[in-house]
Amino acid sequence: MKLPLRDLAEKLNCRLIGNNSVTVTTVASLQSATSESLVFVEDAHYLEAALRSPAAAVIAGDFATAKATTAKPILISAQPRLTFARAAKLLCDADRNRSIHPTAVVPASAKIGKNVAIGARAILGEHVMVGDETTIGAGSVIGDDGGEVKIGSHCRIDANVTMYAGTTLGDRVVVQAGAVLGSAGFGYVRDAQTGRYEQSPQIGRLVIEDDVEIGANSTIDRGALDETRIRRGTKIDNLVHIGHNVQIGENVVIAAQTGLSGSVTIQDNVVMGGQVGIGDHVRIEEGAILGAQSGIPTSKIIRGKGVVFWGTPARPLKEYLKELAFVSRSAKSKGAAAKDVRPKT
Repeated sequence: MKLPLRDLAEKLNCRLIGNNSVTVTTVASLQSATSESLVFVEDAHYLEAALRSPAAAVIAGDFATAKATTAKPILISAQPRLTFARAAKLLCDADRNRSIHPTAVVPASAKIGKNVAIGARAILGEHVMVGDETTIGAGSVIGDDGGEVKIGSHCRIDANVTMYAGTTLGDRVVVQAGAVLGSAGFGYVRDAQTGRYEQSPQIGRLVIEDDVEIGANSTIDRGALDETRIRRGTKIDNLVHIGHNVQIGENVVIAAQTGLSGSVTIQDNVVMGGQVGIGDHVRIEEGAILGAQSGIPTSKIIRGKGVVFWGTPARPLKEYLKELAFVSRSAKSKGAAAKDVRPKT
């Protein structure tokens, strides 16, 4: 999409220095910029390099205001990196062929909003609801005869996504390719007489609120009897598994290959590194940070806003590092002692 800087500055709420009629079509790094690119700098040290680059315009902080006579336009922002990300979204949201492909299966009972795109071989179940400006990718399967699926407006559902009945998405939700939403949870009851396992009821719902993003090949189970809920603004990486009855707060970040067992509660603003493993009925309180490969045993409570936890079982990073130092010193001491008792030859 091609946008004049005056329009972009208005949309991004930035102050524009220089020619407001210059147009940009894409974002780029300083190294790959072209005459139609928009770049950004967060540090005054790199401003001159940005102004010498082929880029059409630069996003920079208040430190660039002194360059009022520069030949290259500058968008002034208090948060250049964030503004750059927002600009990328505006520029990369090119006009799509917003139509329903002839091979898509859309029953008469489905309620489809305005300007919706549905890709080739996508299948919608009975009574599915899709909001305005939403895109559903090729090969996706949305709902079945077992109940409704509701998808809000301005959502992006990529190719080969599966949504089971009883799943609700808010507005501006992004679901990347291969994700599975609303599948049955891993809940079984053992027959003490035969030793066999039988599945306990998995008939609840999955609710995903506004502005959530879900990575490729991630899986989120519906509630067993009630609901699994992912609250507003949470970002979930690729290959993440979230079990039944999990409650995730607002603006949570979960990195790849993390697994959450059933009935876990994650409060607002928690950050999880990759490959974190969380046992059932764990509670992670607001603002805690879990380092990569941390392990949280069943029913444990993690609290400490802004505190980094690491290891298995997870404990505050300072405590974890002290333990590692102690282990290292002990190993060295044992090694030295072994040398002292070595028999002479």
